[in-house]
Amino acid sequence: MNVNTNVKVDAGTGIVHGTWESRPATRWEDGFLSGNGHHGALVFGEPNDERVVVTHHTLVRPNGAERARPPELAAELPALQDRLLAGEPDAAESFTDGRDLQWVQPFHPAFQVRLRRASGGARGHCRSVDFTTGVVHSAYEGWDSRVFVSRADDVIVQRVMAAELDISLDHRLPGAPKDLGVGHGAVLTPDGALLTLRARYPGSDRAYTGVTLVLVTGGTSTLTPPGLRIAGAGSVLLLTRVLRHTGELDVLEQARALRELAAHEGDSYALLLDRHTALHRTAYARVTLDLDADPAERALPGSELLDRTESPALLERLFAAGRYHLLSASGLFPPRLTGLWTGDWDTAWSGAFTNDANVNLQTASAAAAALPEVTEALASLIHGQLDDWRDNARAVFGARGVVAPPHSDGESGLTYHFSREYPLHLWTAGADWLLKPLVDHDETRGERDPRTAAVLAEVALFYEDFLTRTDTDGNLVVVPSYSPENRPANGSWGAINAAMDLSAARHALHTAADYHPESEERRRALADRLPPHRINDDGALAEWAWPGLDDTYDHRHLSHLYGVWPLDEITPYDTPDLAAAAHRALELRGAENDSAHGHLHHALVAARLRDGERVAHALGQVLKGDFFHASLMSAHYPNRDVYNADAAHTLPAVLIEMLVQSTPDRLVLLPALPAAYPSGELKGVRTRFGAELDLSWTPQEATAVLRPTRTHRIEIRTSTGARPLDLVAGEDHVLPLGAW
Repeated sequence: MNVNTNVKVDAGTGIVHGTWESRPATRWEDGFLSGNGHHGALVFGEPNDERVVVTHHTLVRPNGAERARPPELAAELPALQDRLLAGEPDAAESFTDGRDLQWVQPFHPAFQVRLRRASGGARGHCRSVDFTTGVVHSAYEGWDSRVFVSRADDVIVQRVMAAELDISLDHRLPGAPKDLGVGHGAVLTPDGALLTLRARYPGSDRAYTGVTLVLVTGGTSTLTPPGLRIAGAGSVLLLTRVLRHTGELDVLEQARALRELAAHEGDSYALLLDRHTALHRTAYARVTLDLDADPAERALPGSELLDRTESPALLERLFAAGRYHLLSASGLFPPRLTGLWTGDWDTAWSGAFTNDANVNLQTASAAAAALPEVTEALASLIHGQLDDWRDNARAVFGARGVVAPPHSDGESGLTYHFSREYPLHLWTAGADWLLKPLVDHDETRGERDPRTAAVLAEVALFYEDFLTRTDTDGNLVVVPSYSPENRPANGSWGAINAAMDLSAARHALHTAADYHPESEERRRALADRLPPHRINDDGALAEWAWPGLDDTYDHRHLSHLYGVWPLDEITPYDTPDLAAAAHRALELRGAENDSAHGHLHHALVAARLRDGERVAHALGQVLKGDFFHASLMSAHYPNRDVYNADAAHTLPAVLIEMLVQSTPDRLVLLPALPAAYPSGELKGVRTRFGAELDLSWTPQEATAVLRPTRTHRIEIRTSTGARPLDLVAGEDHVLPLGAW
């Protein structure tokens, strides 16, 4: 292995927490990534013309959606309900105000910091990323560059060791609008220079400005507008921020703030890195996975390891990379469809927060994988949009409470992205799904967040107003109802009693009752009036519980199995008949367009249903389908088609679920372990009954170590059966499982 790699290496075991390549990235999708949940950096590692693409969660391009409002349809809702209940299957197709489909404001990159030197070859070239620190390192003869994005100081830090260097800020990235209003600034300072780039969106008063403070040790600095030339330097330190704004930005104030970060004696880079690492490493290192992989395979560069699709070393590295990228993309917001990164202005599906599967899958591991930073980022998105969620409930349904939008750009939480084929304005389950990781987090720590409690009360309030229609048996009816993004084989998209809507309404009402005992009786009574799930003629859990609506099996979404995962409504232990029907539904489900989120959603449901073979097959579809770039960020489709974070961020959740599952009262160990991984160790997982867990296993035995933080009786389940266990806060339990 090239000695220039900067990733963590243990003697005899190979690379543990990082990845590397011996060649630079020629596509931005292969660039190594660093981020702090606000700023992102995408690094090519290109000899003689290094490029660092700067991104920020707030960078979305105005496209008219900034003025969009939800449709005012509440007055027409009773008539729609009457028509659907009377048997008009396509009634919801006219439940619209006639607008065209409006995409949210698309996410885009800011600019690239370009660092060029006279061509000097690239002997000994190597680039790497260290997951434990977030440092992206590129090195070759005469050149050494290290980049990280500080979680402590919210700044992109780059240190370059090169004697000759040209530096500029360049907005010319693929898809950049030709009429983007761009202005550059370059000013020499006593110890280097200040470079700025301001870009104003076409036809808008909105803009963003990048500020890079260049601090030079030794040598000379000369302005080469719009950039800077450095000669004879010992080292160069660049500190970069980007801000989206209206009006004019006080650039000098921003420069002073950057200078204060380096205004101390000693090595500024090392001090900035230490402050960042204290936060980043602590979070990243909480959970680790070891699958007893071959050390020689662990030492391979990522692009070569990706070809070894059945190697445990590949899953180890993808687990580590997934946690690293998920943490790095989470801060101001949770990950977008592209995480926190893009090198192209033409971002697929606007690079949105897509709430009917993608955000939910990407954040699925937050509680179990001990990343409260991710949960807090999701909470930040939710709590910043509650006024908009209230407007959605009022405008579309004439109800109090809140309804989450299907798509968001981060600025707005209003529902306006819908069409005849995608009537997402009818979808009412989103708030429950988005809140589920927050509830899981509360369970792991044994304390209820008052903010989560308040939103749950508003979700319940919505259902109290919305659930007013009944069927001939007196059951409440969810009408209209929508199962993302599918339709009945013999009906239209807007339907009645989608399984997901039923599960979400039940869960939301029961959870709100748990958090608010003063209204418990009323809310549980309402939940109990919802109809049961329906089993269809194929023996499968029906996607619509309303009689006469036939299933469409070949679809990427598995919305109807929401009760299996992420909820605990349907389990092999408590509801075996429903679990068997859910398993039959999973068997019948097709992969439709082979999207990564569909395969891994399938794996998560299969793990809950104790089907290790199906988990292995779903993982294999992704690992063998060429879904991962050399950066170990993923694609939406096979053959690395469309940069997308779903697979990268969801995979850790799949691996945890196949090894450990928990509820507030139950621990399930090794429920769906594929035969390909006979030995391993998972350390640091958090359970929903308030204990940290380490698990090790071999073909002969397994051992679990529980470190409980509260006293509680739980049920432990393995393949050999169930037994109770009394936990005492502060007392560790070592559980030899024998033949698990």
